[in-house]
Amino acid sequence: MSAVVTDQFRIANATSFVESVLDDENSYYVFLGLPNPTVAGFGRTSTEADWPLSPIDNLSYRTHYRDTMMFGKKVTSANIRRVVKKHAWTINTRYDMYRHDYDANNLTPNSKTTNLYRSNYYVINSNFQVYICLDNGSSGTVDSSNAKGQRSLIEPTFTDVEPITQSDGFTWKYLYTVAPSDIIKFDSTEYIVLPNDWSTTTDSQIKSIRESGNSDINNNQIKKVYIKSGGRSGGYTSGTTTLNILGDGSGAKVSVTVANTGIIESTKVVSGGSGYTYGIVDLGPLQVPGNSTALGELIPIIPPSKGHGYDIYKELGGDKVLIYARFDDSSKDFPIDTIFSQVGIIKNPEKSTSTDTYKANDFSALDSFKVSESLSETTKNYAGVEITQSVGTDGDKAKGYIASYDTDTKIVKYYQDKSLFFFDGYSHRDGIDVSTRAKVVKFGGTEPITINAPGNIHTRSIDTSLSGVSTSVNNKVINLGVEYTNGIAGPEINKKTGDIIYITNRSAVQRDLRQKEDIKIILEF
Repeated sequence: MSAVVTDQFRIANATSFVESVLDDENSYYVFLGLPNPTVAGFGRTSTEADWPLSPIDNLSYRTHYRDTMMFGKKVTSANIRRVVKKHAWTINTRYDMYRHDYDANNLTPNSKTTNLYRSNYYVINSNFQVYICLDNGSSGTVDSSNAKGQRSLIEPTFTDVEPITQSDGFTWKYLYTVAPSDIIKFDSTEYIVLPNDWSTTTDSQIKSIRESGNSDINNNQIKKVYIKSGGRSGGYTSGTTTLNILGDGSGAKVSVTVANTGIIESTKVVSGGSGYTYGIVDLGPLQVPGNSTALGELIPIIPPSKGHGYDIYKELGGDKVLIYARFDDSSKDFPIDTIFSQVGIIKNPEKSTSTDTYKANDFSALDSFKVSESLSETTKNYAGVEITQSVGTDGDKAKGYIASYDTDTKIVKYYQDKSLFFFDGYSHRDGIDVSTRAKVVKFGGTEPITINAPGNIHTRSIDTSLSGVSTSVNNKVINLGVEYTNGIAGPEINKKTGDIIYITNRSAVQRDLRQKEDIKIILEF
Protein backbone atom coordinates (compact mmCIF):
# COMPACT_ATOMS: atom_id res chain seq x y z
CA MET A 1 0.00 0.00 0.00
CA SER A 2 1.48 3.35 -1.06
CA ALA A 3 1.28 6.46 1.11
CA VAL A 4 2.65 9.98 1.13
CA VAL A 5 3.39 12.57 3.77
CA THR A 6 1.83 15.66 2.25
CA ASP A 7 3.31 19.12 1.88
CA GLN A 8 0.50 20.46 4.05
CA PHE A 9 1.58 18.12 6.86
CA ARG A 10 5.10 19.54 6.68
CA ILE A 11 3.80 23.11 6.58
CA ALA A 12 1.56 22.39 9.58
CA ASN A 13 4.51 20.89 11.47
CA ALA A 14 6.62 23.98 10.79
CA THR A 15 3.78 26.17 12.03
CA SER A 16 3.31 24.03 15.14
CA PHE A 17 7.03 24.22 15.90
CA VAL A 18 7.09 28.02 15.63
CA GLU A 19 4.01 28.25 17.84
CA SER A 20 5.67 25.97 20.39
CA VAL A 21 8.78 28.17 20.47
CA LEU A 22 6.65 31.29 20.93
CA ASP A 23 4.57 29.71 23.70
CA ASP A 24 5.49 31.36 27.02
CA GLU A 25 5.33 27.97 28.72
CA ASN A 26 8.30 26.74 26.68
CA SER A 27 11.97 27.69 26.55
CA TYR A 28 14.11 26.78 23.54
CA TYR A 29 17.84 27.51 23.51
CA VAL A 30 20.58 27.37 20.89
CA PHE A 31 23.70 26.02 22.58
CA LEU A 32 27.38 25.65 21.72
CA GLY A 33 29.53 22.79 22.95
CA LEU A 34 32.32 20.24 22.49
CA PRO A 35 35.56 22.22 22.79
CA ASN A 36 37.67 19.07 22.23
CA PRO A 37 36.42 17.18 19.15
CA THR A 38 39.75 15.36 18.74
CA VAL A 39 39.55 13.39 21.99
CA ALA A 40 38.72 9.75 21.25
CA GLY A 41 35.33 8.40 22.27
CA PHE A 42 31.66 9.27 21.92
CA GLY A 43 31.44 10.44 18.33
CA ARG A 44 34.77 12.26 18.26
CA THR A 45 37.90 11.57 16.27
CA SER A 46 41.58 11.54 17.15
CA THR A 47 42.58 13.57 14.08
CA GLU A 48 41.47 17.02 12.97
CA ALA A 49 41.42 15.84 9.36
CA ASP A 50 38.52 13.46 10.10
CA TRP A 51 36.38 16.07 11.88
CA PRO A 52 33.50 16.85 11.68
CA LEU A 53 31.84 13.45 11.91
CA SER A 54 28.11 12.94 11.46
CA PRO A 55 26.25 13.20 14.80
CA ILE A 56 24.85 9.98 16.25
CA ASP A 57 21.23 9.99 17.38
CA ASN A 58 20.68 7.58 20.22
CA LEU A 59 19.95 7.93 23.93
CA SER A 60 23.57 7.42 24.96
CA TYR A 61 24.97 10.05 22.64
CA ARG A 62 22.21 12.53 23.43
CA THR A 63 23.29 12.47 27.07
CA HIS A 64 26.88 13.00 25.94
CA TYR A 65 25.81 16.12 24.04
CA ARG A 66 24.47 17.38 27.37
CA ASP A 67 27.83 16.65 29.03
CA THR A 68 29.79 18.75 26.53
CA MET A 69 27.25 21.59 26.30
CA MET A 70 28.85 24.89 27.37
CA PHE A 71 26.31 27.71 27.11
CA GLY A 72 23.05 28.63 25.41
CA LYS A 73 20.91 31.53 24.26
CA LYS A 74 17.12 31.64 24.29
CA VAL A 75 15.17 31.60 21.02
CA THR A 76 12.66 34.46 21.05
CA SER A 77 10.01 35.68 18.63
CA ALA A 78 12.62 38.02 17.15
CA ASN A 79 14.91 35.12 16.28
CA ILE A 80 12.72 32.54 14.53
CA ARG A 81 11.15 32.70 11.07
CA ARG A 82 9.75 30.37 8.46
CA VAL A 83 11.73 30.44 5.23
CA VAL A 84 11.38 29.19 1.66
CA LYS A 85 13.89 28.60 -1.11
CA LYS A 86 15.17 31.84 -2.62
CA HIS A 87 14.38 32.72 -6.24
CA ALA A 88 15.90 36.13 -6.89
CA TRP A 89 14.30 37.89 -9.86
CA THR A 90 16.71 37.86 -12.82
CA ILE A 91 16.07 39.36 -16.23
CA ASN A 92 15.45 36.97 -19.16
CA THR A 93 14.48 34.13 -16.84
CA ARG A 94 11.49 31.89 -17.47
CA TYR A 95 9.42 31.55 -14.31
CA ASP A 96 6.72 28.99 -13.70
CA MET A 97 3.27 30.33 -12.94
CA TYR A 98 1.26 29.33 -9.90
CA ARG A 99 -0.91 26.30 -10.58
CA HIS A 100 -2.70 23.96 -8.22
CA ASP A 101 -2.38 20.87 -10.40
CA TYR A 102 1.32 20.15 -11.01
CA ASP A 103 2.19 16.45 -10.65
CA ALA A 104 4.18 13.64 -12.28
CA ASN A 105 2.08 13.90 -15.44
CA ASN A 106 1.97 17.68 -15.46
CA LEU A 107 5.47 18.87 -14.60
CA THR A 108 6.26 22.49 -13.92
CA PRO A 109 7.34 23.54 -17.44
CA ASN A 110 10.48 25.47 -16.47
CA SER A 111 11.65 23.91 -13.20
CA LYS A 112 10.69 20.38 -14.33
CA THR A 113 9.41 19.36 -10.90
CA THR A 114 6.35 17.38 -9.89
CA ASN A 115 5.58 19.81 -7.11
CA LEU A 116 4.54 23.45 -7.07
CA TYR A 117 6.66 24.26 -4.01
CA ARG A 118 9.83 23.02 -5.71
CA SER A 119 9.37 25.34 -8.69
CA ASN A 120 10.34 28.98 -9.28
CA TYR A 121 6.82 30.45 -9.26
CA TYR A 122 7.70 33.27 -6.85
CA VAL A 123 10.55 35.78 -6.69
CA ILE A 124 12.20 38.31 -4.43
CA ASN A 125 13.33 41.51 -6.12
CA SER A 126 16.27 43.81 -5.44
CA ASN A 127 14.17 45.76 -2.91
CA PHE A 128 13.42 42.61 -0.88
CA GLN A 129 9.82 42.59 -2.11
CA VAL A 130 8.23 39.19 -2.74
CA TYR A 131 5.85 38.36 -5.60
CA ILE A 132 4.02 35.32 -6.91
CA CYS A 133 3.63 34.72 -10.65
CA LEU A 134 -0.03 34.28 -11.60
CA ASP A 135 0.53 34.32 -15.35
CA ASN A 136 3.69 33.94 -17.44
CA GLY A 137 1.98 34.08 -20.82
CA SER A 138 1.93 30.31 -21.23
CA SER A 139 -0.76 28.14 -22.75
CA GLY A 140 -1.20 24.63 -24.10
CA THR A 141 -0.23 21.21 -22.82
CA VAL A 142 2.95 20.61 -20.84
CA ASP A 143 4.88 19.61 -23.96
CA SER A 144 3.53 22.33 -26.24
CA SER A 145 5.68 25.10 -27.70
CA ASN A 146 4.21 27.80 -25.45
CA ALA A 147 4.03 25.81 -22.20
CA LYS A 148 7.11 27.57 -20.80
CA GLY A 149 5.65 31.01 -21.31
CA GLN A 150 7.61 34.21 -21.81
CA ARG A 151 10.91 35.38 -20.40
CA SER A 152 10.58 37.92 -17.61
CA LEU A 153 11.98 41.25 -18.77
CA ILE A 154 10.58 43.73 -16.23
CA GLU A 155 11.37 43.45 -12.53
CA PRO A 156 8.18 43.78 -10.47
CA THR A 157 8.47 46.65 -7.98
CA PHE A 158 4.87 47.68 -7.31
CA THR A 159 3.14 47.22 -3.95
CA ASP A 160 -0.49 47.38 -5.10
CA VAL A 161 -2.94 45.02 -3.45
CA GLU A 162 -4.27 43.64 -6.73
CA PRO A 163 -2.15 41.74 -9.30
CA ILE A 164 -0.62 43.75 -12.15
CA THR A 165 0.10 42.55 -15.69
CA GLN A 166 3.31 44.04 -17.09
CA SER A 167 4.20 44.67 -20.70
CA ASP A 168 6.35 41.51 -20.90
CA GLY A 169 3.20 39.41 -20.39
CA PHE A 170 3.81 38.51 -16.74
CA THR A 171 1.13 38.97 -14.11
CA TRP A 172 2.57 39.31 -10.61
CA LYS A 173 0.87 39.46 -7.24
CA TYR A 174 2.69 41.46 -4.55
CA LEU A 175 2.81 39.62 -1.22
CA TYR A 176 5.08 41.44 1.24
CA THR A 177 8.38 43.23 1.83
CA VAL A 178 11.02 41.63 4.04
CA ALA A 179 11.51 43.79 7.13
CA PRO A 180 14.96 45.43 7.49
CA SER A 181 15.51 43.70 10.84
CA ASP A 182 14.77 40.34 9.21
CA ILE A 183 17.21 41.08 6.40
CA ILE A 184 20.00 41.62 8.94
CA LYS A 185 19.31 38.42 10.87
CA PHE A 186 17.85 35.97 8.41
CA ASP A 187 18.80 36.88 4.83
CA SER A 188 20.94 34.36 2.99
CA THR A 189 21.78 33.28 -0.53
CA GLU A 190 19.50 30.25 -0.21
CA TYR A 191 16.33 31.34 1.58
CA ILE A 192 13.63 34.01 1.62
CA VAL A 193 12.30 35.00 5.04
CA LEU A 194 8.54 34.84 5.69
CA PRO A 195 6.92 37.16 8.24
CA ASN A 196 5.74 35.70 11.54
CA ASP A 197 2.07 35.71 12.54
CA TRP A 198 0.72 36.31 9.03
CA SER A 199 -2.85 35.50 10.04
CA THR A 200 -2.92 37.80 13.08
CA THR A 201 -0.40 40.60 12.54
CA THR A 202 -1.66 44.17 12.58
CA ASP A 203 1.08 45.38 10.23
CA SER A 204 -0.89 47.57 7.83
CA GLN A 205 0.75 46.36 4.62
CA ILE A 206 0.49 42.67 5.46
CA LYS A 207 -3.04 43.11 6.76
CA SER A 208 -4.18 44.70 3.50
CA ILE A 209 -2.72 41.83 1.44
CA ARG A 210 -4.19 39.21 3.77
CA GLU A 211 -7.64 40.77 3.80
CA SER A 212 -7.65 41.29 0.04
CA GLY A 213 -7.03 37.55 -0.31
CA ASN A 214 -10.14 36.61 1.65
CA SER A 215 -12.55 35.62 -1.11
CA ASP A 216 -15.33 35.00 1.39
CA ILE A 217 -15.51 38.77 1.69
CA ASN A 218 -14.16 39.99 -1.65
CA ASN A 219 -15.54 37.34 -4.03
CA ASN A 220 -12.15 37.28 -5.78
CA GLN A 221 -10.78 33.76 -5.38
CA ILE A 222 -9.93 32.74 -8.96
CA LYS A 223 -7.48 35.04 -10.77
CA LYS A 224 -6.56 33.02 -13.86
CA VAL A 225 -8.20 30.65 -16.34
CA TYR A 226 -5.53 28.75 -18.26
CA ILE A 227 -6.05 27.87 -21.91
CA LYS A 228 -4.86 24.29 -22.24
CA SER A 229 -6.60 24.04 -25.62
CA GLY A 230 -8.55 26.65 -27.54
CA GLY A 231 -10.29 23.94 -29.54
CA ARG A 232 -10.23 23.53 -33.30
CA SER A 233 -11.54 25.68 -36.11
CA GLY A 234 -15.27 26.19 -35.94
CA GLY A 235 -15.66 24.88 -32.40
CA TYR A 236 -17.08 28.06 -30.88
CA THR A 237 -18.99 31.19 -31.85
CA SER A 238 -16.64 34.13 -32.35
CA GLY A 239 -16.73 37.20 -30.10
CA THR A 240 -16.25 38.00 -26.42
CA THR A 241 -18.66 36.49 -23.91
CA THR A 242 -18.83 36.37 -20.11
CA LEU A 243 -19.38 32.82 -18.87
CA ASN A 244 -19.95 31.17 -15.50
CA ILE A 245 -17.32 29.06 -13.78
CA LEU A 246 -19.12 26.04 -12.38
CA GLY A 247 -17.85 23.75 -9.61
CA ASP A 248 -18.15 23.53 -5.83
CA GLY A 249 -17.87 27.29 -5.34
CA SER A 250 -19.96 30.16 -6.58
CA GLY A 251 -19.80 33.58 -8.17
CA ALA A 252 -16.84 33.18 -10.53
CA LYS A 253 -17.13 34.46 -14.09
CA VAL A 254 -14.67 34.64 -16.96
CA SER A 255 -14.68 36.65 -20.16
CA VAL A 256 -13.75 34.39 -23.10
CA THR A 257 -12.67 35.75 -26.48
CA VAL A 258 -13.09 33.52 -29.53
CA ALA A 259 -11.33 34.40 -32.80
CA ASN A 260 -13.09 34.42 -36.17
CA THR A 261 -11.70 30.91 -36.69
CA GLY A 262 -13.84 29.64 -33.82
CA ILE A 263 -10.78 28.99 -31.59
CA ILE A 264 -10.51 30.43 -28.07
CA GLU A 265 -7.67 32.94 -27.99
CA SER A 266 -7.86 34.63 -24.56
CA THR A 267 -9.56 34.63 -21.17
CA LYS A 268 -9.96 37.24 -18.45
CA VAL A 269 -11.49 36.61 -15.04
CA VAL A 270 -14.31 39.07 -14.39
CA SER A 271 -15.31 37.81 -10.95
CA GLY A 272 -13.19 35.43 -8.87
CA GLY A 273 -16.01 34.01 -6.77
CA SER A 274 -15.39 32.02 -3.60
CA GLY A 275 -15.42 28.52 -2.16
CA TYR A 276 -13.89 26.68 -5.13
CA THR A 277 -11.67 23.61 -4.87
CA TYR A 278 -12.25 22.95 -8.57
CA GLY A 279 -13.88 24.84 -11.40
CA ILE A 280 -15.17 24.12 -14.90
CA VAL A 281 -15.94 26.89 -17.37
CA ASP A 282 -19.44 26.60 -18.82
CA LEU A 283 -18.61 26.97 -22.52
CA GLY A 284 -22.01 25.63 -23.53
CA PRO A 285 -23.38 28.98 -24.76
CA LEU A 286 -20.48 29.27 -27.25
CA GLN A 287 -20.48 25.75 -28.65
CA VAL A 288 -21.33 25.35 -32.32
CA PRO A 289 -23.84 22.49 -32.75
CA GLY A 290 -22.39 19.43 -34.44
CA ASN A 291 -18.74 20.31 -33.67
CA SER A 292 -18.24 18.34 -30.46
CA THR A 293 -14.84 17.08 -31.63
CA ALA A 294 -13.53 20.66 -31.97
CA LEU A 295 -14.01 21.69 -28.35
CA GLY A 296 -11.25 23.13 -26.17
CA GLU A 297 -10.15 22.90 -22.54
CA LEU A 298 -9.98 25.77 -20.06
CA ILE A 299 -8.59 25.27 -16.53
CA PRO A 300 -9.57 27.68 -13.74
CA ILE A 301 -6.49 27.97 -11.50
CA ILE A 302 -7.50 27.49 -7.87
CA PRO A 303 -5.52 29.51 -5.29
CA PRO A 304 -4.43 28.06 -1.96
CA SER A 305 -6.76 28.65 0.96
CA LYS A 306 -9.29 31.43 0.32
CA GLY A 307 -7.21 33.34 -2.19
CA HIS A 308 -3.76 34.63 -3.09
CA GLY A 309 -2.20 36.40 -0.10
CA TYR A 310 -4.60 35.04 2.50
CA ASP A 311 -2.22 32.38 3.88
CA ILE A 312 1.39 33.06 2.96
CA TYR A 313 2.64 29.77 4.38
CA LYS A 314 0.43 27.65 2.12
CA GLU A 315 1.00 30.10 -0.73
CA LEU A 316 4.78 29.63 -0.74
CA GLY A 317 5.15 26.25 0.99
CA GLY A 318 6.63 27.37 4.30
CA ASP A 319 7.89 24.01 5.60
CA LYS A 320 11.31 25.25 6.78
CA VAL A 321 12.20 27.22 9.89
CA LEU A 322 15.31 29.35 10.42
CA ILE A 323 16.54 30.00 13.96
CA TYR A 324 19.08 32.76 14.60
CA ALA A 325 21.35 33.25 17.61
CA ARG A 326 24.25 35.62 18.16
CA PHE A 327 27.01 34.81 20.64
CA ASP A 328 29.33 37.67 21.61
CA ASP A 329 31.12 38.87 24.75
CA SER A 330 28.05 40.54 26.29
CA SER A 331 27.76 37.94 29.06
CA LYS A 332 30.22 35.94 31.15
CA ASP A 333 27.96 32.99 30.31
CA PHE A 334 29.54 33.21 26.82
CA PRO A 335 33.30 32.90 27.44
CA ILE A 336 35.43 34.16 24.57
CA ASP A 337 38.47 32.05 25.48
CA THR A 338 37.08 28.76 24.26
CA ILE A 339 36.47 26.56 21.23
CA PHE A 340 33.23 25.05 20.02
CA SER A 341 32.59 22.37 17.41
CA GLN A 342 28.97 21.47 18.12
CA VAL A 343 25.74 23.45 17.80
CA GLY A 344 22.40 22.26 19.13
CA ILE A 345 18.93 23.18 20.31
CA ILE A 346 17.54 22.14 23.68
CA LYS A 347 13.90 22.47 24.75
CA ASN A 348 12.77 23.15 28.32
CA PRO A 349 15.83 22.48 30.45
CA GLU A 350 15.13 22.83 34.15
CA LYS A 351 16.84 25.07 36.67
CA SER A 352 19.76 23.49 38.49
CA THR A 353 18.12 24.35 41.82
CA SER A 354 14.55 23.16 41.15
CA THR A 355 12.27 21.38 38.69
CA ASP A 356 11.05 24.68 37.25
CA THR A 357 11.69 25.27 33.56
CA TYR A 358 14.67 27.56 33.06
CA LYS A 359 13.49 30.76 31.32
CA ALA A 360 16.30 33.31 31.45
CA ASN A 361 17.74 34.74 28.22
CA ASP A 362 20.96 32.72 28.42
CA PHE A 363 22.61 30.04 30.52
CA SER A 364 25.94 28.56 31.47
CA ALA A 365 26.01 24.75 31.47
CA LEU A 366 29.52 24.56 32.91
CA ASP A 367 30.93 23.94 36.36
CA SER A 368 33.66 26.36 37.37
CA PHE A 369 36.16 27.37 40.03
CA LYS A 370 38.58 30.20 40.67
CA VAL A 371 42.28 29.40 40.92
CA SER A 372 44.39 31.19 43.50
CA GLU A 373 47.21 31.75 41.01
CA SER A 374 47.10 32.35 37.26
CA LEU A 375 47.61 29.34 35.02
CA SER A 376 50.91 29.11 33.18
CA GLU A 377 51.20 31.59 30.32
CA THR A 378 53.23 29.04 28.37
CA THR A 379 49.96 27.45 27.22
CA LYS A 380 47.98 29.96 25.16
CA ASN A 381 44.69 28.07 24.92
CA TYR A 382 43.42 25.81 27.66
CA ALA A 383 40.18 24.72 25.96
CA GLY A 384 40.08 20.92 25.92
CA VAL A 385 42.93 20.45 28.42
CA GLU A 386 42.30 17.66 30.95
CA ILE A 387 42.38 18.49 34.66
CA THR A 388 42.39 16.16 37.69
CA GLN A 389 42.18 16.47 41.47
CA SER A 390 42.38 13.97 44.32
CA VAL A 391 39.29 14.39 46.48
CA GLY A 392 38.76 12.96 49.98
CA THR A 393 40.54 10.00 51.54
CA ASP A 394 39.01 7.13 49.51
CA GLY A 395 41.18 7.57 46.44
CA ASP A 396 38.44 9.43 44.54
CA LYS A 397 39.60 11.61 41.70
CA ALA A 398 37.78 14.51 40.03
CA LYS A 399 38.35 14.61 36.27
CA GLY A 400 37.27 17.13 33.69
CA TYR A 401 38.10 19.09 30.55
CA ILE A 402 38.66 22.83 30.61
CA ALA A 403 36.11 24.70 28.50
CA SER A 404 37.58 28.15 29.12
CA TYR A 405 40.05 30.01 31.28
CA ASP A 406 39.60 33.75 31.96
CA THR A 407 43.00 35.33 32.56
CA ASP A 408 41.44 38.40 34.22
CA THR A 409 39.19 36.68 36.75
CA LYS A 410 41.21 33.42 37.00
CA ILE A 411 37.97 31.50 36.51
CA VAL A 412 38.31 28.00 35.05
CA LYS A 413 35.14 26.58 33.50
CA TYR A 414 35.03 22.85 32.90
CA TYR A 415 32.83 19.92 31.96
CA GLN A 416 32.90 16.20 32.67
CA ASP A 417 31.88 13.97 29.78
CA LYS A 418 31.55 10.20 29.66
CA SER A 419 34.83 9.58 27.88
CA LEU A 420 36.65 10.42 31.12
CA PHE A 421 35.07 7.55 33.00
CA PHE A 422 35.20 4.64 30.55
CA PHE A 423 38.23 2.40 30.19
CA ASP A 424 39.04 3.47 26.65
CA GLY A 425 36.80 5.90 24.81
CA TYR A 426 33.51 4.00 24.96
CA SER A 427 34.64 0.64 26.28
CA HIS A 428 32.80 -0.94 29.23
CA ARG A 429 35.78 -3.23 29.85
CA ASP A 430 36.69 -3.86 33.48
CA GLY A 431 39.97 -2.74 35.01
CA ILE A 432 41.75 -2.73 38.36
CA ASP A 433 40.95 0.99 38.82
CA VAL A 434 37.25 0.77 37.97
CA SER A 435 36.15 1.70 41.51
CA THR A 436 37.73 5.12 41.22
CA ARG A 437 37.91 5.60 37.44
CA ALA A 438 34.18 5.26 36.79
CA LYS A 439 33.07 7.51 39.65
CA VAL A 440 32.02 11.08 38.81
CA VAL A 441 33.36 13.54 41.40
CA LYS A 442 33.18 17.34 41.31
CA PHE A 443 36.20 19.57 41.86
CA GLY A 444 36.38 21.36 45.21
CA GLY A 445 38.24 21.81 48.47
CA THR A 446 41.88 22.68 48.93
CA GLU A 447 43.70 19.80 47.26
CA PRO A 448 45.86 20.85 44.27
CA ILE A 449 44.42 20.52 40.78
CA THR A 450 46.67 19.14 38.06
CA ILE A 451 46.42 20.94 34.72
CA ASN A 452 47.61 18.45 32.10
CA ALA A 453 48.49 20.94 29.37
CA PRO A 454 50.66 19.35 26.65
CA GLY A 455 54.30 19.89 27.59
CA ASN A 456 53.27 22.13 30.47
CA ILE A 457 51.81 20.10 33.33
CA HIS A 458 51.39 22.21 36.47
CA THR A 459 49.18 22.46 39.55
CA ARG A 460 46.96 25.13 41.05
CA SER A 461 44.62 25.39 44.04
CA ILE A 462 41.06 26.68 44.28
CA ASP A 463 40.66 30.18 45.72
CA THR A 464 38.05 29.34 48.35
CA SER A 465 37.70 32.99 49.37
CA LEU A 466 35.48 33.79 46.38
CA SER A 467 31.78 33.90 47.19
CA GLY A 468 29.07 35.81 45.32
CA VAL A 469 28.38 36.73 41.69
CA SER A 470 31.18 39.24 41.18
CA THR A 471 34.87 39.77 41.72
CA SER A 472 37.20 42.75 41.60
CA VAL A 473 40.03 42.97 39.07
CA ASN A 474 42.26 46.07 39.05
CA ASN A 475 39.62 48.00 41.03
CA LYS A 476 36.95 47.03 38.49
CA VAL A 477 33.96 44.94 39.53
CA ILE A 478 33.24 42.09 37.09
CA ASN A 479 29.94 40.22 37.07
CA LEU A 480 30.71 36.50 36.86
CA GLY A 481 27.22 35.49 35.70
CA VAL A 482 26.77 32.71 38.29
CA GLU A 483 26.87 32.44 42.08
CA TYR A 484 30.15 31.20 43.61
CA THR A 485 30.49 29.57 47.02
CA ASN A 486 33.96 28.86 48.42
CA GLY A 487 35.42 29.44 44.97
CA ILE A 488 33.21 27.02 43.03
CA ALA A 489 29.97 27.32 41.02
CA GLY A 490 27.71 24.94 39.17
CA PRO A 491 25.75 25.23 35.92
CA GLU A 492 22.55 27.28 35.76
CA ILE A 493 20.59 24.41 34.23
CA ASN A 494 20.16 20.79 35.15
CA LYS A 495 21.98 19.23 32.20
CA LYS A 496 20.08 15.97 32.59
CA THR A 497 16.78 17.69 31.77
CA GLY A 498 15.22 19.05 28.60
CA ASP A 499 15.02 17.57 25.11
CA ILE A 500 17.88 17.95 22.66
CA ILE A 501 15.98 18.32 19.39
CA TYR A 502 18.83 19.31 17.06
CA ILE A 503 22.56 18.67 16.93
CA THR A 504 25.22 19.35 14.32
CA ASN A 505 28.99 18.95 14.28
CA ARG A 506 31.15 21.53 12.56
CA SER A 507 34.78 22.46 12.18
CA ALA A 508 36.17 23.75 15.46
CA VAL A 509 35.80 27.52 15.93
CA GLN A 510 38.12 29.47 18.21
CA ARG A 511 36.16 32.26 19.91
CA ASP A 512 37.82 35.65 20.11
CA LEU A 513 37.15 39.03 21.72
CA ARG A 514 37.09 40.68 18.30
CA GLN A 515 34.45 38.44 16.76
CA LYS A 516 30.82 37.46 17.10
CA GLU A 517 29.27 34.16 16.08
CA ASP A 518 26.00 34.43 14.16
CA ILE A 519 24.40 30.99 14.20
CA LYS A 520 21.68 30.18 11.66
CA ILE A 521 19.95 26.83 11.92
CA ILE A 522 17.61 25.56 9.22
CA LEU A 523 15.00 23.01 10.28
CA GLU A 524 13.14 21.29 7.44
CA PHE A 525 9.88 19.56 8.26
